[in-house]
Amino acid sequence: MHFVILGGGALGSILAAHLQQAQHTVTLVARGARAIALGTQGIRLNGLCELVVPCCPQTDPSRITTADVFINTVKTYDTAAALAPFAHLSPTVAFSVQNGVMKEAALAQVFGADCVAGAMADFSGELCDDGTVAFTRNVCLHLGALTAAQVPRVAAVVSALQTAGITCQASPAITEVVWSKYVGWVALMLMAVLTRQRTEIFLRDPDSARVVARITREMGSLAAAQGIALRDQSPVPASSLMAGTEDAAVAVVQQLGETFAATAPQHRMSSLQDVERGRPLEVEETAGYALALARRSDLNLPTLALCYQLAATVHRAHLARA
Repeated sequence: MHFVILGGGALGSILAAHLQQAQHTVTLVARGARAIALGTQGIRLNGLCELVVPCCPQTDPSRITTADVFINTVKTYDTAAALAPFAHLSPTVAFSVQNGVMKEAALAQVFGADCVAGAMADFSGELCDDGTVAFTRNVCLHLGALTAAQVPRVAAVVSALQTAGITCQASPAITEVVWSKYVGWVALMLMAVLTRQRTEIFLRDPDSARVVARITREMGSLAAAQGIALRDQSPVPASSLMAGTEDAAVAVVQQLGETFAATAPQHRMSSLQDVERGRPLEVEETAGYALALARRSDLNLPTLALCYQLAATVHRAHLARA
């Protein structure tokens, strides 16, 4: 297959390196200093695997004429501008590993709905200052066909990724899978920004664990208002957090912290990485979008609203310095 991967950051690099190593044709689209580094040093992964593959990044989207599979890995706030130059492509499958629940609609606006598959990325990495990528988690990349016609196409992509070394599976109820991550990820993102701690630290701390539990439960009420069922899955057991008392939910969050401490002790949310580098944050397109949905559903989500306001302040400060 010919994979076009938009974005040379951590996830784009992880996907590109594995797929290229598996003999697929990969066009990795990058820009600026990152494109230069990729062209001179190649893609260098460490952590879960040690891998170095050569890379000739593409900086001009107009020079890409075909794509079997299009993968969007850029930050949510860059989506519209980043996707627009690829409108001339007609991929068989297009999906996004972005956070949140807006990503499929954004792809459909550019490529049409017929090729867009749902996706939930539960794998992680960090782009280090020396240009290497630390591959920290390889739990599962969930892909789901949104129409019956997509099923065999998505199955072929799942097989290609799985064979290449990216844990991947086809998930029929992909909307539930995406939302089950979304309701917990928003809480983790906000706590990483506000505490500036590694994931296992703020999950195990009793106070920040309580805030995570409250935000997740508020987000769960939003999912219920949308008619979306939640499930227990990595990275956050959303269904268990909704059941029982708040104290029980806090205990679930702290146990999740123990799991991270045992399996990925150095894991840092991408939002924490962005804070430390002074980059814009994915606040409006994730937590902000949830609050907009809540207003339309006449829901009050007070903990989410407060933490969103604090994180949005950090976001605006970073924009002012940019």
